[in-house]
Amino acid sequence: MIAACLRNMDAVGRWLAEHGFGTPRQPVTVVAAGERWPDGSLRPALEDLLGAGAVIAAISEHGPGMLSPEADAARACFEGTADLTSAVTDSASGRELAERGFADDIAIAVETNSGRVVPVLTDRAFTAAT
Repeated sequence: MIAACLRNMDAVGRWLAEHGFGTPRQPVTVVAAGERWPDGSLRPALEDLLGAGAVIAAISEHGPGMLSPEADAARACFEGTADLTSAVTDSASGRELAERGFADDIAIAVETNSGRVVPVLTDRAFTAAT
């Protein structure tokens, strides 16, 4: 398991391709985490869809690019969003962050490729991949 987002999308895509993932023999599953409504039901989160699409785009760029229709749609959503900051700011999650005093966190969260670490789950903790 790898933790990926907009900030490390290229590093993750490159690492996966270099290690032979994203092929029919070693497929990759990308999960957009989402959130929960106050009643506990699942709530899709735009920023998670965009992050998943970004990672899928990066995997496709560095690997064979064999995508399911679902993965292709997530990638297209990311690639078709001209202004990530505005999209996330105007989303339900973005408005909630602003209301709670964390509007500045959005600018940090939507920085694409600002991180180079690929966090891999090892022994129940994430460590930087080598």
